[in-house]
Amino acid sequence: MTSLAHIWDKALSKSNVWLSQLSNELGWANAPLTLLALRAVLHALRDRLPPDEAVDLSAQMPLIIKGVYFDGWDPSATPVKARTKEEFLALVNTHLQRAARDVDAERITRAVFKLIAERVSEGEIRDVRGMLPPEVAELWPGPAHVPAT
Repeated sequence: MTSLAHIWDKALSKSNVWLSQLSNELGWANAPLTLLALRAVLHALRDRLPPDEAVDLSAQMPLIIKGVYFDGWDPSATPVKARTKEEFLALVNTHLQRAARDVDAERITRAVFKLIAERVSEGEIRDVRGMLPPEVAELWPGPAHVPAT
């Protein structure tokens, strides 16, 4: 039993690192709101990506964050056609409005994308950004244009 508990403790610890980093970036002390913000952006991103790329991105997420990412996913309904920054942020807002009002979807999206960019390989981020329309890709940190390798 100790080894099983250790696996879950490790998964929880890695997920807490992601949530703490996002909390710090947003300047929030509200853990449930931070988790909701992460979930909203992850779901909007997941739903905008082709299913194969959505799965590839998840491979580098901690187990619990991966569970949040895939919760409620219907791959047959993706990718959604959010072509502009406003359309993408509207997807984020759809998830946020259930429990959070008066939050800045663009600020939250940029913070989550920064977190992902710092925690996921550069090659995977390049792949993800390459699948997004330019206006949405510009929400990621770093150069607006990511050259193909």
